[in-house]
Amino acid sequence: MKRIIDIAQVVLIISCALLLMTCERPTSPPRPNNPPDTRLTNIPKDNDTVFALVTMNWSGGDNDGFIARYQHRYFTYHLAPGTNNTWTLFDSTNWADTTGMSVTIAFNSTESINRQRFLVRAVDNDGDADLIPAEKILYTTRTTPPITKIVSPARNGVVLAVDHVTDWWSGVLLTFKATDPTTGGKVVEYAWSVDGNPWNWGEDTVVHIPPNKFKQPLNGVHFIKVTSRNNTNLVDPVGDSISVQLMIPPFDKKILIIDETDEFNNPFITLGIQDSTVDRFYAEVFPGSDSWDFKKNGMPPRDVLGHYKLVVWHADDVPAATPHKISDPNNIAVFTDYLKVGGKFLMSGWRILKSFAYYDNFPFTFQRGTFVYDYLHIYTVDETQIIGDCLGGQGSPGAFSDFRADSARLAFFPYDGKLAQVNLITKMAGFTDVLYSYVNSSNSPFVKYRGRAIALRYYGTVFDAVVLGFPMYFIRKDDAKVMAGEILQSLHIN
Repeated sequence: MKRIIDIAQVVLIISCALLLMTCERPTSPPRPNNPPDTRLTNIPKDNDTVFALVTMNWSGGDNDGFIARYQHRYFTYHLAPGTNNTWTLFDSTNWADTTGMSVTIAFNSTESINRQRFLVRAVDNDGDADLIPAEKILYTTRTTPPITKIVSPARNGVVLAVDHVTDWWSGVLLTFKATDPTTGGKVVEYAWSVDGNPWNWGEDTVVHIPPNKFKQPLNGVHFIKVTSRNNTNLVDPVGDSISVQLMIPPFDKKILIIDETDEFNNPFITLGIQDSTVDRFYAEVFPGSDSWDFKKNGMPPRDVLGHYKLVVWHADDVPAATPHKISDPNNIAVFTDYLKVGGKFLMSGWRILKSFAYYDNFPFTFQRGTFVYDYLHIYTVDETQIIGDCLGGQGSPGAFSDFRADSARLAFFPYDGKLAQVNLITKMAGFTDVLYSYVNSSNSPFVKYRGRAIALRYYGTVFDAVVLGFPMYFIRKDDAKVMAGEILQSLHIN
């Protein structure tokens, strides 16, 4: 009997074990997802009146998951006409997604006062959004678009151009500016367009527009427009626009002589020389040239310069109180435009290089960015004494002939038949040749001047230039004719 009971107990234990192995425990039903919550910071404070560009900050939390992103939007209200506190909906935005916890918004603010209702809500990893978004009410003041103006080129002006970019000409230079009349407003972006083509946005107000941006043909009238955008995303609705005449220089004429000589300065007052006499001298020295009187007509316009292969600028008087006008930045701007597109240049005058640093002590070193340094490749210049000492110049062997000063025209104090205040070129850059060197008498006390460069030729990749550090009118006419012919040959002007 006992054995039967033991067997039954064993069977019962095994059965229970098998039953436990084959049964699953029941589970509780899943808990529903709780939406996240969102909180805005207290800056700006509720109901503050602020500038329209506002940074909003917030945070969020989720007890049963994590925040995946945020969404924000705003509503703009304007006062109903004739009321002080009745706000009507004017504008609104859709929900915008962000993973950050701040956003800078340029609120729509076209009225003197604008009511803004900003909402932000967190979205958790299950895609559920905060059922009650965080909200802030604030007021913004009116914003206005910026005002954009073109500085250069001049309206209806002529711009010298070439049909390709070079190492000297990068395109049509456009400069413009923009201002924001709203307190707190700031211009952050600018744009330009030519001939109705798409806008080109950027942060620069000085740009070079390459020739391929213009409609063809390049020669002719073209239209340039500019606009700007401020930090409240308002774009100048009008902008500014000009028409310009682009001119590819034909260089169909030989030489233009620009006469800057002032016959009311010394030594012309002493000599009693008339302007017409000077004009005849240069007409004989450069036969077939055209003349331009700077005193009467000012700087020749760009469309005049563009017809000439070579421009000769001479200023033969001694500048007594002010420098020669060639050094005026406005004149240099015109002249460098001519050089950048392939013009050639000869400059001669009394204290001509001194005029570019007239109020500085000599010797003087020109800095990068100046006309003398960049365009003439002349670095350091000195000047001889006011007492005449220069008998003439020794030409570069095999290329240029010697010349002599005109002792008859200089036969009075302090010149005593010799040139004075001659510019010496004591340091120059590469791609230059010395054309003439200083000559004085063997017993002159100014030995340091002897053999110094007094004339230079620059060989450019686009333009060529010759600088004479003395007045050409005061060398012997026959020597001047030979000098002119040899310079023209060197410049390949025929």
